[in-house]
Amino acid sequence: MSDPFSINGGSAVAMVGKDCIAIASDLRLGNQSLGVSNNFEKIFGFGDKCFLGLTGLATDVLTLKETFRFKTNLYKLREERSIEPETLANLVSSTLYERRFGPYFVSPIVAGLGHKDNKPFICGFDSIGCIDFAKDFIVSGTASDQLYGMCESLYEPDLEPEQLFETISQALLNAVDRDALSGWGAVVYIVTKDKVVKRVLKTRQD
Repeated sequence: MSDPFSINGGSAVAMVGKDCIAIASDLRLGNQSLGVSNNFEKIFGFGDKCFLGLTGLATDVLTLKETFRFKTNLYKLREERSIEPETLANLVSSTLYERRFGPYFVSPIVAGLGHKDNKPFICGFDSIGCIDFAKDFIVSGTASDQLYGMCESLYEPDLEPEQLFETISQALLNAVDRDALSGWGAVVYIVTKDKVVKRVLKTRQD
C-alpha cells in the first residue's frame, strides 16, 4: 500500500466511438484505505475538444494539471489556436520524460477529437512518458485490471454517443465496485464534433 501510485487511489478510462470519444474517472480522493473526499476530479479540459485524465499521487496530479494549463495557454497564445490531442500527447510525453530521474507518480491518458477532421484520438502513458496509442479504449489507475476486463467485455466499435456513454459508465462503475481504492462517484465526458456533455454518476459510497 506504500506504492505512490495507489496511495490516493482513483481510476480513469477513455473510449473511442463513432466520430466521438468518452473519458471518465471516479471522484475518490483517499489516504490509502481512508476516504478523504468524494469530489476530486481527475479529468481536465484543454482547448475545445481535448481532455487529459490524471490518476496517481494527488499532489502530482494537481501539479501537472497546473503545468499543462500553463503550457497549453502558452501554446494557444503563440499558435493562435487550441491544442490538438496529438500535440497534447507529445507535450505530456516530453514533460514527463524531462523528470525521468525523479518522475511524477501519475498515469495520464489523453482523449480528444481533431479540430479539422474530428478524428477520435486516445492514448495513455507510463510515468516517464512512453506513449501507448489505442484505437478502442485505454485505462489507468488502481482499478486498471478490472477496467481492462470490463472494457474487453462491453466495448464495441463505432458506438453512437449515447451508447458510448452507457458502455463507459457501466465499465467504470462495475470496475470501481471491485476496487477498494476507487469509487465514491464518477464523472463522464462525452465529446462530439458539436458539443461536450458532462455527466456525474452516483455510485456506492462505502
